[in-house]
Parts: sequence; C-alpha cells; structure tokens
Amino acid sequence: MLRATNIEKSYGALPVLRGIDLQIDKGEVVTIVGASGAGKSTLLHILGTLDTPDKGKVFIQDQDVFNQSGRNLAAFRNKSIGFVFQFHNLLPEFTALENVIIPGLIGGRNDREVKERGLSLLERLGLHDRMHHKPSELSGGEQQRVAVARAMINAPDLILADEPSGNLDSHNAIELHNLFFKLRTEIGQTFVIVTHNESLATMADRKIELKDGRIKA
Repeated sequence: MLRATNIEKSYGALPVLRGIDLQIDKGEVVTIVGASGAGKSTLLHILGTLDTPDKGKVFIQDQDVFNQSGRNLAAFRNKSIGFVFQFHNLLPEFTALENVIIPGLIGGRNDREVKERGLSLLERLGLHDRMHHKPSELSGGEQQRVAVARAMINAPDLILADEPSGNLDSHNAIELHNLFFKLRTEIGQTFVIVTHNESLATMADRKIELKDGRIKA
C-alpha cells in the first residue's frame, strides 16, 4: 500500500537520504529507528508528502503522490494520510471533539457525519467523557489520544507518527503503543512510526533502521 523507490534528499550540500527503497503493506505497524541525524523524520515527511524528494518516487495505493498538482496533493494528503506528532499540535481554544473534526471539515465533508465519526472515535479511544474538554484540561496521554483520533477522522490509508510517545511518561507511552496495535487489529490501520523508544520499536511488525541516510541491512 506504500512504496518508495530510490528516495534522495539533500539540504544544501548536506545529503540526508541516499537512495531509500521500502515497501509497507496494509495493516502493518512499522517503526523507523536510528541515531539523530540519520534522516528518520525527513523520510517520514517525504512519505507523508509534507516534503518533496530530490529524486525518487512515493506511491500510496498505487498512486504516484508527487505526480499531481499542489492543490490535488493537499486534498490527497488530507484524505489519505493521518499525522501524529510528539507535541500533539492541538489547538488550545477548541475542545477535544472540535480538534478531532477539523481535518474532516477542511476536507469538505458533511458536518453531521464528521461530528458523528469524531464522537465514535473518541469513545473508541476511551475519551467519551473528555470530548468537550479543552487540551489544557487533558493529561498528556489524553491529548495524544485526541491527536490519534484527529489523524483517523478521514479514515486515512496510512497514519504516520513522529516520536508520538516522546513527550509522555512511561505509563502513557505504553498505553499509546498498545493503542496502535489495537487499532491495527480492530480496523486494519497501517502505521509508520519514527521512534527512539526501544520497546515500541521491538513491538512492531517490522523495524527499519536508518544509518547515514540509508537503510541498514
């Protein structure tokens, strides 16, 4: 469902990715690990179409994602890819439910349907009694589960997570990791996760290690 071929990326004279080939199947939980500066986040941003490669192609569901206009690419990203970041990126003035449904509203979906899905997701993630609370009223673990619900609101093919448990204590990190596998089992969700957390890395179906911009054999 995700295929990247010969991905190269440099920033000025500094090469960051040096020919990355990878394939990820539907329903896989794959972690990307490596030392700081190995290119993990750069690769994740390219897979998520937040950045463009200097060379190579990315296919999601057999679609060449960069072979489309900027407007169409933005619409594709909104519909097909969900993102979870280390610091949640929740809007402080909105409730949990309002934060969750924003990508659906941006995508032009029916307000009522989006709200119903948001309510369903928050209930599935154990936040049914917290959906009308603002981020400042939620714990770090609860905020990150809201971020996961937001990533899932448009039923994306793929969820990309960049150090999703990096700002959580050990208890909440374990709960978040277990949530990823629960969602994979229950709905077949596909996850690609950049992490320094060794326990999450070893739980994954597959661990990809980057070193000096290449996949370590």
